[in-house]
Amino acid sequence: MGRHTPHEPIPVVTAQRATRLFQLLKLTAEAARTRQTLLRRLKVDLRGFYRDLELLRSLGIAVACDGDRYQLVGGLDDALARLPFPDPGLSLREAFLLSNGKTEAHRKLRSRIHSLIGANGVTSAAGEF
Repeated sequence: MGRHTPHEPIPVVTAQRATRLFQLLKLTAEAARTRQTLLRRLKVDLRGFYRDLELLRSLGIAVACDGDRYQLVGGLDDALARLPFPDPGLSLREAFLLSNGKTEAHRKLRSRIHSLIGANGVTSAAGEF
């Protein structure tokens, strides 16, 4: 039997928060921005801003603060690879269809489906699972 490596649970974010986190990463990847600029551009209050920074840091995304300026450490693509995606509202059949493939993303989705329904196998319109 193959070795099973469980995936770290990914925090659940709303679509609105995911959009704001993406914008925060994009803005801070382009250039160092002041806190006031970020608050205004993101339309968020100070408490929300610090909560977003805390979430990013808990995901392993570093945003450096130099005085009152914030800048993404590392590349935007690396940060986006760690950013959670909001629930797309897929049906189980759609998830089956999307899990067919050979990439790491396909394997991750298959693993999540197996943990949800069990690994006994299911035959569906998407084929043997």
